[in-house]
Amino acid sequence: MVNWAVLSTARINDRLLDGVAGVDGATTLAVASRDQTRAEQYASARNIPRAYGSYEALLADPEVDVIYISLPNGMHVDWTRKALEAGKHVLCEKPLTRHPAEVAEVFDLAQAKGLHLSEAFMYRHNPQTLKLKELVDSGAIGELRLINSHFSFNAVATDVRLAAGLEGGGLMDVGCYPVSMFRYLAGEPERVCAEQVVGGDGVDVVLSGVLRFSAGVLAHFDCGLAMPGRAALEVVGSTGTLQVPDPWHVAVPGIELRREGSNEVEVIAVPKIDSYYLEALDLTEAIAGAHTPLLGREDAIGQARALEALYLAAETLQSVAI
Repeated sequence: MVNWAVLSTARINDRLLDGVAGVDGATTLAVASRDQTRAEQYASARNIPRAYGSYEALLADPEVDVIYISLPNGMHVDWTRKALEAGKHVLCEKPLTRHPAEVAEVFDLAQAKGLHLSEAFMYRHNPQTLKLKELVDSGAIGELRLINSHFSFNAVATDVRLAAGLEGGGLMDVGCYPVSMFRYLAGEPERVCAEQVVGGDGVDVVLSGVLRFSAGVLAHFDCGLAMPGRAALEVVGSTGTLQVPDPWHVAVPGIELRREGSNEVEVIAVPKIDSYYLEALDLTEAIAGAHTPLLGREDAIGQARALEALYLAAETLQSVAI
């Protein structure tokens, strides 16, 4: 049995907890909060056996195998490092960080400790994402030319994602999804440019960016914390397009294929399955020795490099080579 634990009582935990509950050979053993009463109330409501009133106490539990870190962005690397030093495998909520050197540091530590570390981009585990990649690679829309995406929502004034000190911002919270998808479909970008609108206490509440890839592939996205809820993806090839209405949460899976010269829309069905279950299954099986995690060092470093470059481009209003 692989024993999971969650570090914090963030709302996103519930999705991961539901995923772990569906994995044979896995269970959620413990939760930690900075307040013992809150931890106990949280654990009681979710039938979690152990509740700790500090993060350090959770890391000291010898029966915990893997920690899910869902703290604010600015705390990810520090607590990932502490969890690894305590001998725990780690699933860290995206984005791990926007700083490539810090990514390399914690993955070096994981390797030295013989532990697994994975960045929690749940959508990457979904069959819809795998099918999209298969369609692009097989030439279903000809040669890849352009990718468009958007992801946004309106954050309330007290949302920690509006706090610069916690590495908040639209790109860090929702924009990282399109960036991750672009990299999955087109490889690592060569150059980026971006513009932002700053709000909150100094974070990007609206950001739009363009990434250029080899062979002339371009990708454009917009994201933000001050716009209505929006999420979509379009992949354009030389002979057709692929539309994905629900690319990230995949609550309603399906891909629409439009071929040049045809008015018909081919709807490609995708089985509905919980991405968080697949994410938990992936790391549970890796801990059991079945395989390495889907998302590891190279993907996390590439993601951080792209985020770092986009922020630099937005701040300097200049194109940035990666």
